[in-house]
Amino acid sequence: MLIDFFYSLRAAKLPVSVKEYLTLLEALQAGVVGPLSDGAWSLDDFYHLGRTVLVKDEKHYDKFDRAFAAYFKGVEMLTDFTQEVPADWLRKILERELTPEQKAAIEKMGWDELMETLKKRLEEQKERHEGGNKWIGTGGTSPFGHGGYNPQGIRIGGASKNRSAVKVWEQRAYKDYDDSQELGTRNIKVALRRLRKFAREGHELELDLPDTIRSTAANAGFLDIKMVPERHNNVKVLLLMDVGGTMDDHIQRVEELFSAVKTEFKHLEFYYFHNCVYDFMWKNNKRRFAEKFPTWDIIRKYNKDYKLIFVGDATMSPYEILQPGGSVEYNNEEPGAEWLQRLTHAFPKFAWINPEPQGVWQYRQSISIVQQLLGQRMYPLSLKGLEDTMRLLSK
Repeated sequence: MLIDFFYSLRAAKLPVSVKEYLTLLEALQAGVVGPLSDGAWSLDDFYHLGRTVLVKDEKHYDKFDRAFAAYFKGVEMLTDFTQEVPADWLRKILERELTPEQKAAIEKMGWDELMETLKKRLEEQKERHEGGNKWIGTGGTSPFGHGGYNPQGIRIGGASKNRSAVKVWEQRAYKDYDDSQELGTRNIKVALRRLRKFAREGHELELDLPDTIRSTAANAGFLDIKMVPERHNNVKVLLLMDVGGTMDDHIQRVEELFSAVKTEFKHLEFYYFHNCVYDFMWKNNKRRFAEKFPTWDIIRKYNKDYKLIFVGDATMSPYEILQPGGSVEYNNEEPGAEWLQRLTHAFPKFAWINPEPQGVWQYRQSISIVQQLLGQRMYPLSLKGLEDTMRLLSK
């Protein structure tokens, strides 16, 4: 019965063989994944079993996640609610297009009211709904579900459409930025070289021509070669990069920047975050929940001489910056604004590079909030923006 799933994996260019597929069936028959009370499998357990049996190299995890999501359209719970939302409620059947007047008439809920209402809906709702304005469903104006419209709500399942959700009820896999991206131009590297502090260090790898000439002349014309340690850019950079969600629109440009930064700065440390910095970050997006780096440890680990650079579009719900529990992925104890202030206090030389066009910044409330928190030290991801950033950090 999983033959279509097998073909979906092959269509996603995953190197899955018939032997591995048969091994998966044997594992299911042996009860490795136990059935629930209604006789169905736990989709979460089946996901981990399938990935273990079918994927032999972690570089294929992202392809597997995409193929799995496309086939099952499942929802993985991230909140601590005990109620389980049936997946068939979340099939995208209806997409409603509302007029601007209808959208303006839909009332926003406050954060506390939104979370309390969701708890009540989970307790009360017993069946699937479509096109409504109250229940968890698809294609309506309710703040819970997907495929419809609400000025702010909690997206449960489905793909992002209006990008107005303040919390997302699904676990998403992000891809690391490629630091080997070949640049079609040297402009980014040239801009980054404005941030330089050269020092002699390492072995004698570079010819000291003036000293060689002087020594040869003093040695009656016999060649006397002099070497000095090669000069390296001694600037230390701490790079914090937003990944996933709306940043997917900027992957190519951020990868070009990341490649250039890794080339130009010998002393580089980097971490990922999503939307806003909270109490932990990560280095590998495939293991971001297993290998966390507490933000306090990062602050204590690096000295004040590190230049702190944020890279992100700062496009999110204002709750994600200002509200405890505002993260779209988990219930953070402290607001993101607190962590931004701690980081900028620990590293006085800091700036934020934003890949969003500067012309839209004024229309994004979250961008204005981040600009205020960072003392207006936000620059666009453009040649002039990078030059201005490097000039600021070199002072």
